[in-house]
Amino acid sequence: MRRRRHCALCTYPCAHARKTQGACAALCAGALLGNICRRLWRGPGDMAAAAAAAALARLAAAFLLLAAQVACEYGMVHVVSETGGPRGRDYCVLYNPQWAHLPHDLSKASLLQVRDWTSSVLCSPADLPPKGFSNQIPLVARGNCTFYEKVRLAQGSGARGLLIVSKEALVPPGGNKTQYEEIGIPVALLSYRDMLDIFQTFGQAVRAALHAPKEPMLDYNMVIIFLMAVGTVALGGYWAGSRDVRKRYMKHKRDDGPEKQEDEAVDVTPVMICVFVVMCCSMLVLLYFFYDQLVYVIIGIFCLASSTGLYSCLSPLVQRLPFCKCRVPDNSLPYFHKRPQVRTLLLALLCAAVSVVWGIFRNEDQWAWILQDALGIAFCLYTLKTIRLPTFKACTLLLMVLFIYDVFFVFITPFLTKSGNSIMVEVATGPSDSATHEKLPMVLKVPRLNASPLALCDRPFSLLGFGDILVPGLLVAYCHRFDIQVQSSRVYFVACTIAYGIGLLVTFMALALMQRGQPALLYLVPCTLITSCALALWRRELGVFWTGSGFAVNTSLL
Repeated sequence: MRRRRHCALCTYPCAHARKTQGACAALCAGALLGNICRRLWRGPGDMAAAAAAAALARLAAAFLLLAAQVACEYGMVHVVSETGGPRGRDYCVLYNPQWAHLPHDLSKASLLQVRDWTSSVLCSPADLPPKGFSNQIPLVARGNCTFYEKVRLAQGSGARGLLIVSKEALVPPGGNKTQYEEIGIPVALLSYRDMLDIFQTFGQAVRAALHAPKEPMLDYNMVIIFLMAVGTVALGGYWAGSRDVRKRYMKHKRDDGPEKQEDEAVDVTPVMICVFVVMCCSMLVLLYFFYDQLVYVIIGIFCLASSTGLYSCLSPLVQRLPFCKCRVPDNSLPYFHKRPQVRTLLLALLCAAVSVVWGIFRNEDQWAWILQDALGIAFCLYTLKTIRLPTFKACTLLLMVLFIYDVFFVFITPFLTKSGNSIMVEVATGPSDSATHEKLPMVLKVPRLNASPLALCDRPFSLLGFGDILVPGLLVAYCHRFDIQVQSSRVYFVACTIAYGIGLLVTFMALALMQRGQPALLYLVPCTLITSCALALWRRELGVFWTGSGFAVNTSLL
């Protein structure tokens, strides 16, 4: 069974995206969140916190989806003609195994007569044929009532399955726990285009068998995801530590007062962590209730933040170029009055253009994922460089509260919602009644590499949420800074990075053994925290490691 575009690590899937709309509300939302944060931390000596408040607000969006598992899966309907003629053909369907499971092998599936009843939406007993659907699979039109009402009527009239024909994008045929227990026949969605092809190819007298070819849970693309994740964490942690200690060293050498505030990193306090988690919870709940409106806000925030991150990553490389150092002429325009270099302006335009191109073509599965991965990695590197946890105590607090946040919204909220689904799942997949069918972009995505009979359904991807990179990555960055403080040859940095990689491998193993989605933080948080703490205890530096004190300038590591 193929889980619909599921994440290789935290295995939350995404819904189809067929429509493209604007995201103009993102600018206002980002500014609003930034202003709120600035007011919370405004005061003497808090210029760094105020400067990064908007970035912290954007960061909250990256942690919204840390783990989720969806029930909808792709399956196949094998169609043959009752009168001979063309060879049988497979068509893609989207079904929900919580209604009823489909056999993996076609040989074990019953070949049943298909009844074209698409002139009806099957929402009331009056829509049933006089003799019912005994041992048939009816085709009915989508709309006017819930999936449950349709399948309940079909099952009551003797149907062995139900195919709902949709002219719109296919969505999971959802219900609640009580409804799932009542229904014992499979229900699946078939596209209107495929229905027309079936009758044009095979005529009106056809038989069909529903099945779901079994596929391995693991794919070769997990190697790529693993390398991207570990590489981003390692590079971001190394860059953050080296940049931080270099700034401290330059400040130590200067006699003229404080360092420049430009591109200042921010020490995150426990109060900021608490406010940050409240923001995450609030945004997730708001998305749950207003998904169709706010999904474009998140897409807009991603475009803004990722283009900024890409500029931040490429700027040091551009500054090293030996040519094109000319500056703009003297002027009185905002920002331009500082006469920036022309090459930095060109770089800014390039980064903005990449982000805009992705925003316009984000649903082009053939190539848009490459831009999304590049922008996502740049965003993660920029965040790891900008957001600084000053102590291991702050690291522990952040990782633990996000761990609890993850567990609560995945495992506890199903008991609080009417549908029985977790809020995390609903937001990750998009509501089944969503009019936009958009997906949240806060993931790295790689196409699956294994050949698959379900490839005709969709271009399948494996996804990794940004939260599973940034949460442990902030701890890795702290470990590197502490290595330089105590001159320990980066032993903490290396150990924590290896622990992160091991945590991902453990997640892979759990995914393969349990055959169901695993929340990655369930393994990443213990692996990284325990490893760092044990190493500090073994080196008898736990007190200093916990408080982050004892900075020593080590020029050899700069």
